[in-house]
Amino acid sequence: MADRNIPSETTNYDWQEQAYCRPLDPSIFFPMNEAAQQRAADICGACAVRSECLEYALITKQQYGVWGGTTERQRIKILKSTKQSTAM
Repeated sequence: MADRNIPSETTNYDWQEQAYCRPLDPSIFFPMNEAAQQRAADICGACAVRSECLEYALITKQQYGVWGGTTERQRIKILKSTKQSTAM
């Protein structure tokens, strides 16, 4: 079984082609304040591949930016909660 934390060479990234953010300026998703984070997350809310993006961010442990509609802090909470539930 492959390590879930490391994407394999066969990982399918086709979902990125469908990302709503694809034509947008990437700096939008690396905001400097909470208001800008919320605007970026709102853009993600309209995206059909939001869950794939979030899964990618969690697997690859993206430390910065808004991914799948979540901030860095939100992803840390998700990872901690997942780690705690799998430890039980």
